[in-house]
Amino acid sequence: MSQSMPWLQSYPAHMAHQPALPVGPVWALLEGAAREFPERPAIDFFGHKLSYAELDALVRRAASGLQQLGVGPGVHVGLYLPNCPHYFISFMAVLRAGGTVVNYSPLDAERTLAHKIEDSQTDLMITLDLAAFYPRMAELLHSTRLQRLLVGQLTEFCGPVSQAQAEQLGPRAEVQWNDQCLPFASLLAQGDDCRLHPLDDPQAALAVVQYTGGTTGLPKGAMLTHANLTSSCSQLLAILGNELTPGNERVLAVLPPFHIYALMINMLFSLRMAAEVYLHPRFDPVEVLDCIHRQRISTFPGVPTMFIGLLAHPLTAQRDLSSLKVCNSGGAPLPLEVQQRFQQVAGCRLREGWGMTETSTVGTFTPADAEPRNGSCGLPAPGCRVRLLALDGSEREVAPGEEGELCIAGPNITTGYWKRADATAESMTSDGFLRTGDVARMDQQGWLYIVDRTKDMILCSGYNVYPRIIEEAIYEHPAVEEVSVIGIDDAYRGQAPKAFIKLRAAAEPFDFTELQAFLASRLGKHERLAAMEIRDSLPKTPVGKLSKKELVEQERQRSQRCA
Repeated sequence: MSQSMPWLQSYPAHMAHQPALPVGPVWALLEGAAREFPERPAIDFFGHKLSYAELDALVRRAASGLQQLGVGPGVHVGLYLPNCPHYFISFMAVLRAGGTVVNYSPLDAERTLAHKIEDSQTDLMITLDLAAFYPRMAELLHSTRLQRLLVGQLTEFCGPVSQAQAEQLGPRAEVQWNDQCLPFASLLAQGDDCRLHPLDDPQAALAVVQYTGGTTGLPKGAMLTHANLTSSCSQLLAILGNELTPGNERVLAVLPPFHIYALMINMLFSLRMAAEVYLHPRFDPVEVLDCIHRQRISTFPGVPTMFIGLLAHPLTAQRDLSSLKVCNSGGAPLPLEVQQRFQQVAGCRLREGWGMTETSTVGTFTPADAEPRNGSCGLPAPGCRVRLLALDGSEREVAPGEEGELCIAGPNITTGYWKRADATAESMTSDGFLRTGDVARMDQQGWLYIVDRTKDMILCSGYNVYPRIIEEAIYEHPAVEEVSVIGIDDAYRGQAPKAFIKLRAAAEPFDFTELQAFLASRLGKHERLAAMEIRDSLPKTPVGKLSKKELVEQERQRSQRCA
């Protein structure tokens, strides 16, 4: 065991300490699955299935059509799509044609979409004829650098849908077809004579410009190469290969595909495993439970709010969830109480991992047979190296057990930010580690504990207060379903914590005095709440994890009004 990598001692016996992590073109993941499992269903969308051979053929034809429109190396194609077959086909076809994918979120404000279009140099956008998608891109076609839209029809790859299914995606829009707005189907009429562009260096070949979130400033585009994405798949295989069988798994995909977590887990790794992917346009607890029950789903990746929602639903106790083999929570810290309850109810370990856009979603993992460790997000993934650096901005490494900024290196780490050499330089250490902005500590066995984001830290009377500590304590209250804690202005302490709480269904509400009494033995004096607010719902990001930036802005405006 290397003294600089204490986590290796905690790896499962079957896992190589430094496994080979093959890389290559992203489109080869689909080619390999289609070659080995041609008749295996690749996608199930509203009950209609596409086999791997059919999906591969569609990608080849779409890639040929894209090349006819000028897509090749250096050309950026935007995807503005929900969870649907069009996303799988478009993503792989753009890369096969030699282009670069830029992901767009349907929940972005129009000015954010416009910024991403201009910043990423997107000239071609692929979307659907839904009222929630097409009209916004039609407007941006006339006000940005966009030159052309390719618009798909929802039923192209699934046939007629029921009224209930149609309601999941909302009404369709009337498309104005012209030379700048072409049917997606036109891509498929060009044959399959796509000319492949060899990747001499997959590590340098840009595959995706994936914009990061953040609480302030304009989004930055993380550059993810073919090697970043395929090495991430290799890391996932090293972690899960002992539990999953190629050509034999069924994955429930409800996370939006434009998010890096869903992109990697639900699409790319599923294709690598030749899994059957059940696409759901949005998260609905009843549909998720019914799908697991009826289709014998084996893998369900989600975020904490999804698992909280399932545990809160009365139907959960009535459905057979015994087919589940791998459930993983990502995107946000997983409360221990939720993790333990899910295992009791579903009979499947709910594992937690940490990652981010810049790490191609892979950062840490929790071994299947490891005992849960309260607050830990697991061990550094195979092939990754981790350092914890002092919070003063220096590159001094802290001792085991001390808190420091989590820095990570590996083949899956972004090469930098698109057109932002300044941001790239700021985010990297002198020896090539990515500064994540997360505060963490590592124990003697190599287990990592994310304390909080550095920018989310609350400074109360000179003390560092971390919202996650308070949130974990509040989650222990039996009436609490969801909670977000932020810092608010305080005349005496400078800042003080405030909790925003959503109660469980039918739970008895409580007041602030009762909550303070409940937390008295669970928090230090410097961590005590200054205020709380009970709400019917809490703001969430497009991927479904709790979002604090809306709460911060609301409190800022409230403070201004009271000044």
